[in-house]
This record gives sequence, structure tokens and C-alpha cells, in this order.
Amino acid sequence: MKTRGFPFVLFCLFWGHSCALAGKVNKHKPWIETSYHGVITENMDTVLLDPPLVALDKDSPLPYAGEICAFKVFGQDAPFEAVVLNGTSGEGVLRASSPVDCESQKEYTFIIQAYDCGAGPDGADWKKSHKAVVHVQVDDVNEFSPVFRESLYKASVTEGKIYDSILQVEAWDQDCSPQYSQICNYEIVTPGTPFAIDRNGNIRNTERLSFDKQQSFRIMVSAFDCGQKRTKEDVTVHIEVKPVCKPGWQGWNKRVDYEPGTGSKQLFPKMHLETCGGPLSGVKAMVELQTNHIGKGCDRETYSEKSLQKLCGAASGSTDLLPAPSPTANWTASLLTDSGRESDLIYKFDGHQAANVPDHVVPQNLTDQFTIATWMKHGPSPGLRAEKETLLCSSDKTEMNRHHYSLYVHNCRLVFLLRRDFTQIDTFRPAEFHWKLDQICDKEWHYYVINVEFPAVTLFVDGVTYEPYLVTDDWPIHASKIDTQLTVGACWQGHEVETPRYTQYFHGSLSGLTIRPGRIETQKVISCLQACKEGLDINSLESLAKDIKFHFNPAQSVLVVEGEDVDSINTAITKVSYINSRQFPTPGLRRLHITTTVQCFGEETCLSIPEIKAVVMVLPPSEPRITISGSNQLIRFASDLRSPLGVALFKDLRITSTVMKGESSGRSRRPGVMEVMHNLDYCDVLVIGEELNPDRESLEIHHSALLGKHLDATNSTSGISIYGVDSMAHYEQALRQLRYRNWRPTSLNDRKFRLTCSELNGRYTSNEFTLEVTVPHHVAPVEHVNHMAVQPPYMRPVHHPLMIHTLNSHMSGSAPPAATAVIVVCIAALVVIVVIGIYRIHTTHQEASRDDESESKDPEVDWENSALNITVNPMEDIKGPQGLGEALKGEQEEEEEEEEDGELVGAMTIAESDISDEEEEEKGREGFDWRKQEAKPEWDCISATY
Repeated sequence: MKTRGFPFVLFCLFWGHSCALAGKVNKHKPWIETSYHGVITENMDTVLLDPPLVALDKDSPLPYAGEICAFKVFGQDAPFEAVVLNGTSGEGVLRASSPVDCESQKEYTFIIQAYDCGAGPDGADWKKSHKAVVHVQVDDVNEFSPVFRESLYKASVTEGKIYDSILQVEAWDQDCSPQYSQICNYEIVTPGTPFAIDRNGNIRNTERLSFDKQQSFRIMVSAFDCGQKRTKEDVTVHIEVKPVCKPGWQGWNKRVDYEPGTGSKQLFPKMHLETCGGPLSGVKAMVELQTNHIGKGCDRETYSEKSLQKLCGAASGSTDLLPAPSPTANWTASLLTDSGRESDLIYKFDGHQAANVPDHVVPQNLTDQFTIATWMKHGPSPGLRAEKETLLCSSDKTEMNRHHYSLYVHNCRLVFLLRRDFTQIDTFRPAEFHWKLDQICDKEWHYYVINVEFPAVTLFVDGVTYEPYLVTDDWPIHASKIDTQLTVGACWQGHEVETPRYTQYFHGSLSGLTIRPGRIETQKVISCLQACKEGLDINSLESLAKDIKFHFNPAQSVLVVEGEDVDSINTAITKVSYINSRQFPTPGLRRLHITTTVQCFGEETCLSIPEIKAVVMVLPPSEPRITISGSNQLIRFASDLRSPLGVALFKDLRITSTVMKGESSGRSRRPGVMEVMHNLDYCDVLVIGEELNPDRESLEIHHSALLGKHLDATNSTSGISIYGVDSMAHYEQALRQLRYRNWRPTSLNDRKFRLTCSELNGRYTSNEFTLEVTVPHHVAPVEHVNHMAVQPPYMRPVHHPLMIHTLNSHMSGSAPPAATAVIVVCIAALVVIVVIGIYRIHTTHQEASRDDESESKDPEVDWENSALNITVNPMEDIKGPQGLGEALKGEQEEEEEEEEDGELVGAMTIAESDISDEEEEEKGREGFDWRKQEAKPEWDCISATY
């Protein structure tokens, strides 16, 4: 205070009496500006004010009263304070009392006042200035990077178009100032993309996009604020390229795999029709299954023609004019066959082949009712005026050239010629019947059946009836004694040429050509014979909409679906399926075509729907292995072969079939062999060696063995064939009743037979089962060990003279009495054993004969490989068969006496036999040839001890 009072003393001395009064009075208030404007940078504490903060006081330079002691800030939550820098000059500064954040508040407004120091050191009587308004603006710092509003942007474009803007990306900045909070630039950082982006974030394509070339793009975009600060994380933009909306079916597979035995399989479970949003009044879709390359137009049963007719219930008596080549049907051996058709027998005729049917095969009298049926595949004939192409022709064999009946194609017309004899009719009557059909020359398989009920003739093509468009009449031909020749594939010309030859050759393919005299075929049988086993189907018909209409063609290879609503059509198409009912279908591709017609309101057609082409791949089935098992050797006596029933060859026959099964998807089953059940279509029993001699032997099966089964049988000198589509169990039953007879078996030692069975006309064949029937004429002795007749090892052998024992023989005087007694006892025992054995054999044979007569199906008596064993005195030696015959004769005369006095010495094993009394007597007279026997009969092991 002393320092500060020095000027004041001088002042007082200068002014005199006024000095005391001035030191005690603070007359004036401080003065400041009325308003201030300040700027502060965020995160800083000093405010730059304009004008600067300075307070003036008129009491200056008086101490205290003329000095500024403080600035005071008034304002709610104003984070500022004013500090006096120089009280005398009144300078001050405004600064932040706490951190200032622009993002939280950009501006502040508050009041500030200045205070002087008062009248004295104690600050009493201080004065304050008026209130001044202070506006402080917070300057922003670029502390934040731009951030995109979305983490992922997606857009789609249609191929072939240039877009001004595909989509817009947007970033933002948390900074508060326009300079740092605004986004001034965007940039695509992914190189080599056909896109560009502007300052507003709009992305456009720089070239036309192609769906086939690339279906989608993934690009990265970065953003910059006006302070050129870049985003820390770029954003991903996914752009999908869509094809140009083309009306058509979508969501279908080009290939559908079909596993045999799975029933019906959906072809288009996810397919739908894209119409590009146009209003429609109706949709019509046609699904076509193309199977022309499979078999005869589709997957049919490939059994033989006879088996198929039996299966379909056709009447018997038809003649197969194109059978498979065999020793009994060799006229087709020279014809060309179409291989690779899964055992479907097809003959190809190229205009140079024909076959004459043997006379014994041709039906001699067709009568007024008969049927001709065949499969035919034929194309247009070459040339302007094509020649006749004959399928079947019956013409004169020699001398003349008359055609009695024939079936031929001429200029895509099918013609049937039938000339009656004068003996049958003598008036002008119908002779030629003409049909003009597209099927005749469409190069596809069709089934033709001609039913003749003279004078009416009806043609069936694939089960559909066609009447002839032209019928021409002719006179009957004159009766003659000239033989006729039936020819397939051409017509036989036996006259008007130097050398008889074929003419009117056929160009095409034939299969299953048959003729049946005396009856016509029914519509039901015809439909069965030509029915396809594969086709289209619809699952869950009840789930279809009411406005859906659909229909199939007869073969179920074409399906037409109609509807007014696209959704209903889509639902119906997903129900379309493929089915193949064959257990072993033909593997390979089946083509699928879908053609669609769309109708719009007021227009017939408004959209063009592309055709769909797909395939069904039928996978190969597991091939069955057919096995025939049983006893392959049978020993029977001649009397069995001479009996009325003969001998059953295959009594213990067993037919089984197995397939190899691999691992299935979704299952843990391991590969292995599994037994399956399926049909057979024929079993052939062939004679090995010389053919059967009808004068003394035969193979027979009773008609009753085939009743109730789809089986029939034909036999010849080569063997017997049982045919028809039936189960393996029925074939077993029939084969077990097959019998062999030989009413002159004297010179027969053995007969061998070979049995084979087939499924699908030889597509799957069994093993070759060979059976040998042996006929023993004599029985060889087998040494029987009798411990009573064998000398003990410690005994000294005694050699006795050789003797021949008969009923009238007497012992030599040189024989010792003990030896004589032993011989007598042994002979007596032997006689008893032999007689009892013969009696047992006779009674057993009578019982077996009665059983065979009462029931023909009873099992035959099997014979084990054994022989009659007899205990013989080792001291005896019977020389030759004559001596044995005399011994047996003497034993029969002494039967009763030896039964009473005999003593049991040994044992023997006997078996049941079918040998008759006559044979026994004959063998007793003729004796036994022990050396010539080659095989032993089968004996049932029945032992008896006496």
C-alpha cells in the first residue's frame, strides 16, 4: 500500500484540500463493450474475442477505484471464464473452463461484466460495468472419418442396358462443421469393373452387361469428406445381373435319372412358367415322351411272341412265321437281325432277303376266320412309282404264278390280298383291301393286326380300328393240285421265269409275324400285345385346380395340360412324372419335349414360349443271376422206365434268382447278394447226344401239370420246351412233373438231358443244368466184412479145396467132418438171408407201384449208391454166374426148410427196390454179370438185421 500511496501523496500535495475528499469516493463504473464475438477451436481453451476484452474506468488513475479487479461470466452451463490480465489497463482474456466439443455444441451466448477494485484495499464500494453479450463460436477439427450408412449395398440390373444410376451409396461424418462433416467425393477402389460413381454416390454401369458372361459383381467403394479424410472401412456393393425377361419355363433340369423299380418319378418338381407379368387368358402345355429308339417304339415286354400271346390271353394255335433261329426253325437263319435290342427279336429286310416257310409249319386251311399280326417299321419307298413290297405271300410253288393271299405295301398303302378257291366260292367277291395311313411310311414301329371274317376284313394299327378305303373284287382262283409256297419278305415266283426266284422284296423291319387260322383276335388281346410299359403319369390328381384339363394319348407318351391360371399350370406341370412298370426295363435315354402356347386377352397368341428339351436316363437294372440246382444224377431200373408213368427227372429241382446290390444312399446296407422273384418265359429240356427215338422213348408232361398256369409246352425229338410268362415257382412245379419214358430200355445204359431257363426271351439265362439218367441192368457184389468169417491174425491159415455147392452136390469123402458141418451151417444161413431179402424186395416194389398208381405226384423212390451185401463162407468159391444162378435156384427150393432150421450167422443191408417179379425171375434164369456193371443204383438206406 505504501507503494501505491506515493502517487496519491503527490496528487494531494498538488491539489491541496481536495485530496482527502477524492481518496474516499469511487465515482465511476467500469466500462466495457456492449457485445463481443469470439471463436474457440474445439479441444483448445483460449477464445479469440472481437473486440478484445478490455474494461475502462474514469476513476483511473486513482488506485482501486480506477483499477479493474475482475470479469464475471453469467450464463447457464457456459463453460467459460474471464481472467484479468492487467487491472490498471483493464485487459482480460476469455477462456474455456472445460473442454469444448463442436459436435456437442457449436455456439455459446452468455453475459459478461467487469468489476473495479472499489474505494480501498478492502474492495468496499466496488462498482460493476453494464452487461455485455458474448457470442462464442466453436471451430471444428476434422477428427472423424466418413462412415457409410449401410454395411452392404445390393442392386440388380437387367443385362444389355446402360443405367444412369443403378443405386446410390451414402456416407456421413460426425464432424460438426460443413467443411469436415460433408462428403465431397466417392471412389470405386475395386479395379477393372464396368462401373463408375459420382460425387453424390450414384453408381452407374459404363458398359452393357451380359448375364451369360457374368451373373454378378462385387465392388468396394470408399468415401472422402471435404477435408479429404477417407473412410476407415470401405463398403461392399453387390450388383446382380439378371437376364432379359424372356418368357419361358424356368427351374428345370436337363436330365432326370430313373432307377428301375422306383415307380413313378416327378420330372419337373420345381419348374414354373415365366410370363414377364403380361396378362394371360390361357396356357396350353404339351409334354411328349419320345421313345421311338427304344425297342419297337417304346419299352415293351420282350418275351417271345408265343409267350406274349399266352400272357395276354390269346387263343392258342397261332404260328410264328419269324421265330428265333433254331434247329427246328432254321428258315430264319439267313435273315438279318437287329442286334442290341435287349433280346427283342427284330428282322431287317433290305430288299435282298426273304425266307420260305416250311410246308409243315404253314397252316393248310385258314378258314373264313383268321388273323395276321405283325410289328412293322417302314419308310417311304424310293422312286416315283414304287414296286410292291411284300411282307407275306402265299403263291404257287411251281407251274403257275397265282397269289393265294398276301400282305404288301405299295406307295405307302397297305394292301391285303385274299383269293378264294372255286371250291369255297364261285362268285365275284372282295379280293383286295386297301388302307392309306400315315403310319405305314413314318419310319416308326407300329403293330398291325388284320382280322378276317370273310368277306369283312378289319385292320388294327396300335389298337385303333381302320376300315379299308378301297375294296376291289375278283373271281376266285381255280382249284389245282399245285403246291403253294408261303414266303416272308418277298413273294415266290415259280413260273414265267427260267429259274424260280423271289420278287417284290420288302424294305423295312418286321417282328412277331404270326398267323392264326380259325379265330380272330379280340380288341383286348390286341391292346395287351402292343401296350407300352413306360409312359407319362400325373401324381395326386385330386390336388390339381378345377380349371385344369388334361388328356393322354393311348400310349401315354403325350400329355396335354390346359388351364387359365399360370399358377395352376405350374402346379400341374410339377405333378407330371415318368413311370416304367417293367422289372428289368431297357436302359438308356428317353427324350422329353414340352411345347407351350400362351393366349392373351383378345389375341390368339401373345407370347412365344421356347420349347424345352430334356432327357430321362433309365439306369441299368441289377441283372439277375438265374440258378438251377438239384440232383444231377438219377439211377433208375429198366422197369421204372417201362412203367406207364415213366420216371420224373427233376423231382428236387430248385430255381432261384439273385442280384448284386450295392450301397444305397442314405442307408448303411453293404453290398451283397439278394434273392429276387421274377417271371420266366421258357425252360428248355434238350437231349444230349442222340435225339429221342419216338418208337421207344419220349419226354412227357401231363396237361394237368400246366392247368392254372400261363404255361404251355411243345416237344420234339430234340427235347421239350415249356413256355409262357409265369413265376419261377410255377415253372418248378411243372418241371418236377416232367417224365421220361422208354418202353425198350434193354440197350439203354444212360440218357443225358440239359435244362436251361430264360427271362425276357434270352436276355437273362440260367446256368446249364445237366442231368444224367443211368439204367443199371446188373448189380455188382460189394465185399461185406463179417468178423465171423475172417480169420483172426493169430490163427494159422488153413487152405481148403475149392468146391461148387449146389442142391444136389454132396461133400467129398476127403472133407473132414468138422469142415462139413461148418459148410452146411453157412449154406443154410445164406439161403435164409437171400430168401428173406428177395421177399422184402418184392413186397416193397408192390407197395411202391400201388402208391404211383394212386397218386402220380408222389415222389419217386430214390436209390442210394449201395448194393446187396451177402455174408459168404470164405472157404467156399462159387465159379461164375452159372454157379450162382444154380445156387439161388437151390436156395429157393429149400426156403421153408431153411427158415425153420437156419441159424442167424451175419447181417445184411437191403434197400427198397422197384424191380418186378418178372425181372427177378429173368435175372435168376440169366444170372448176373458182375463184371459189366458201370454205375451203382441209388439205394435208400434201410437196414435190417437177421
